[in-house]
Amino acid sequence: MAHYFYKCFDCGKEYSAEYIEKELLYLCEVCGTCEKNQPLRGVLLIEYDYHSLKKKFDSSFFTNLNFGDFSKYPELWPLKPDTLQISFPKLFTSFERFETGAIENEIFVMDETRNPTLSYKDRASIVVALKAIELGIKEISAASTGNAGSSLAGIAARLKLKSHIFVPKNIPEVKRIQIEAYGASLHIVDGDYDLAFDACLEFSNLNKIYNRNTAYNPLTIEGKKSAAFDIFIKFQNDFPDIILVPVGDGVIISGIFKGFSDLYRLGIIDKLPKLIAVQAEGSDAVCRYHTTGKFNFEKPVTIADSISAGAPRNLYMANHSIIQSKGGCISVSDDQIIDAQRKAAQLGFLIEPSSAAVLAGFYSLAWKNYFDKNEKILLLFTGSGLKDINSLSNLIQDVNG
Repeated sequence: MAHYFYKCFDCGKEYSAEYIEKELLYLCEVCGTCEKNQPLRGVLLIEYDYHSLKKKFDSSFFTNLNFGDFSKYPELWPLKPDTLQISFPKLFTSFERFETGAIENEIFVMDETRNPTLSYKDRASIVVALKAIELGIKEISAASTGNAGSSLAGIAARLKLKSHIFVPKNIPEVKRIQIEAYGASLHIVDGDYDLAFDACLEFSNLNKIYNRNTAYNPLTIEGKKSAAFDIFIKFQNDFPDIILVPVGDGVIISGIFKGFSDLYRLGIIDKLPKLIAVQAEGSDAVCRYHTTGKFNFEKPVTIADSISAGAPRNLYMANHSIIQSKGGCISVSDDQIIDAQRKAAQLGFLIEPSSAAVLAGFYSLAWKNYFDKNEKILLLFTGSGLKDINSLSNLIQDVNG
């Protein structure tokens, strides 16, 4: 019997791991829906026996671990211990101080741009790919604006799996090339990310291929929770008070909340960091929902392709994460994103627009005196600037006049 089970975020129905994984189910059978241009309903969360695990885990357990070393605490992953012994790609996370000169707060950057495929998405792809191997599955599919696709393609290639990647036609060329270079089967959709998401589901269901679509596959949330553990490994109980997160589909912020919630339920921490969702103004469905409590589909238009989603599939869980962490939501313009990308580069951080949105959001909140001077702040940079050469080219042209 597995050491974990699945629980519906919406209606609370519980499922055994054996049932969900044998039947390859993704959403709750009672209330799950996956409709065109709509957030998902019935997203499944993975739960553990936290009461029993308290006997093994305390804050000292995480003192000397390396970032991304999932094998050291298999009880907190939806995988068999033997699966975690498979040689899988190593994460290259770093934490660095971010000096602005004008702001008193302690500010740190969690830099995910040096991971195997240069983005945060490797955290989810690794866990999904390991589960596929555990289940004896050889092919995985995913819809993506670029980073999740290149991540799955690269991780699958290392683990000898076949990947099928569905992308919108306006995907940055560098990301398309990266996907194809890894040997993935690339499917270009004549539309946006939301259409690619639906096309990928149809293809996967028809061909019985394991699907990595963000939020739809619960292991994407579980994989992305790993950042919370790494943040705790780095800072221990002096972890940041506020974490700014780039938000498109809403899975990264939900995953980070899940990770800190795991630590809280284990009694390792006694508070949660405030999570600030940062969106582009042209793709701000989460912020609009957080403010109004209503979702209306609007076609996204933003330079930050990695957080471009008109129908955030994990909208409701993302909003829950913001509320429960006592965090907030802010949207920034493309001009602010471009300016922040330039400033980051001049400070030695080469990041793509979605990550620059986080920096833009930070500056915007700082100018509004949002932060208490004693609060420690963490900025999450999720993707390398090398992912979007066009954006960097525009920066250089602007600088050279």
